[in-house]
Amino acid sequence: MSIAKRVLVLVVGVLATAGAYAQPPAPAAAPGGQAAAQPVKPVLEERAIGLLKAASDRLAAAHSLSFTAVISYEHPSRLGPPLIYTTKSAVLLQRPDKLRVITPGDGPASEFYYDGKTMVAFAPAENLAAVADAPPTIDAALKVAFDSHGTYFPFADVIVADPYGDMADGLQRAFYMGQSHVVGGTTTDMVVIVNHWVFAQIWIGAEDKLPRRMRAVYLDDPAQLRHDMELSNWQIDPAIPAGAFSSAKAAAAPRMPFAHPHHPLPSSAVGKSAP
Repeated sequence: MSIAKRVLVLVVGVLATAGAYAQPPAPAAAPGGQAAAQPVKPVLEERAIGLLKAASDRLAAAHSLSFTAVISYEHPSRLGPPLIYTTKSAVLLQRPDKLRVITPGDGPASEFYYDGKTMVAFAPAENLAAVADAPPTIDAALKVAFDSHGTYFPFADVIVADPYGDMADGLQRAFYMGQSHVVGGTTTDMVVIVNHWVFAQIWIGAEDKLPRRMRAVYLDDPAQLRHDMELSNWQIDPAIPAGAFSSAKAAAAPRMPFAHPHHPLPSSAVGKSAP
């Protein structure tokens, strides 16, 4: 049994022992001593749903916000146990149509700008910028960025117009796990959710209702690799300076088209000067 699987088993076992998560009764034994198969019914605890909705409402009500996302994710290694990689992003948005994501590393530094009309991905070390037309909302821009060229932000569920609506899609289980006094330097309420594709644990500020940490395992991943995101430095409705959602360096950089990472980019498309 993999470490990730043992962790999940341990979490469920602790919850069952503590009584935080009511386990359904054991299925009745079928003739021959085998348990009869029964369909799994969704279990959505009212307290857990209330906390998710409160966090969603707090985020959706903000006209502008900024935060720092530190994202750690596991990757398979040839030796067996997974390696872990970490990125850090400074996020700034203004609803409904402006977003900036600055990611200094680890790995290649990147900058992303969206101003309601265009999206720009800038690689400062290479001094190259990809520019494309964009739809007029953050939600639509995120979808186009992912569908057309594979750009994905793990904190997307936090910045969409209706965070709970995204989380509730296909939701099968949601339960309250308890409180933590360690995560985010404050008291948080812990909620676990399960939908068709992910098992996730979310830490939500008990007072401010802001998400402080998310930890996920994708159910269709045979390796059960873990993804962890810490959210900090929250500012709700901060003053935003003019020009915050553009970059003079990116505007002056040679252009290259957006392209999906699974499709090779023609060499002739790289290095064109900005108009």
